[in-house]
Amino acid sequence: MIWADVWAYLTDGANWSGNQGMAVYLVQQLLLTATSVAVAAVVGLPLALWLGHLGRGGALAINISNVGRAVPTFAVLVILSVGPLGIDELGPYGRAGLATLASLLLFALPPIVTNAYVGMREVDRDVVESARGMGMRGGEVFRRVELPLSLPLVVTGMRLAVVQVWATATIAALVAGPGLGNVVTQGFTSNDTAQVVAGALLIAVIAVVLEGAMAGLERLLDPRRAARTAARRDRAVT
Repeated sequence: MIWADVWAYLTDGANWSGNQGMAVYLVQQLLLTATSVAVAAVVGLPLALWLGHLGRGGALAINISNVGRAVPTFAVLVILSVGPLGIDELGPYGRAGLATLASLLLFALPPIVTNAYVGMREVDRDVVESARGMGMRGGEVFRRVELPLSLPLVVTGMRLAVVQVWATATIAALVAGPGLGNVVTQGFTSNDTAQVVAGALLIAVIAVVLEGAMAGLERLLDPRRAARTAARRDRAVT
């Protein structure tokens, strides 16, 4: 019977409408995830890629970014939400939106920085030296050789950040913040098991969708996969 109740809750338009409907919470969580990951990428990717190209300073950058992983996100969120960042609403992000964004930004940085740096360092050094031997300068080697070959691991870092941030954003509801976690907490408050399960199921399904979309992007941007596909096509023609 519980699954029938969950289906009824998810298909009831009244539960999706209004200022406290699931549609509003869904948009808030998508915005929180996209914004925090985008800002983390803008901040962390250029530094990690360039340090990976130089081969210096990577350990320091990774250790600094890992502060966001070492400190519990919920603890950061609580501390920020009781200060000036947690007082007002931030447009479509909802109440405590700025505090939630700052907390998720710290959580998004480690996988992005670590994977970008490691991806650059794992590029075959023989390929890099061959490019230099062809007359490419440092910037050209970075743009035309190292960056394309490191893209799969860079996108893996982005994929990890997206899925982790999406799942973690639900805890914002514990400090009256935005996101789909409100559906679950409201269900616990009203002792509505169907609402709790419906909220958790929606969060899980969208996490799987985001994972699949990012995995597809990772395969699409893999230059070695494109080269293998081209080679198979050539063999089929001959």
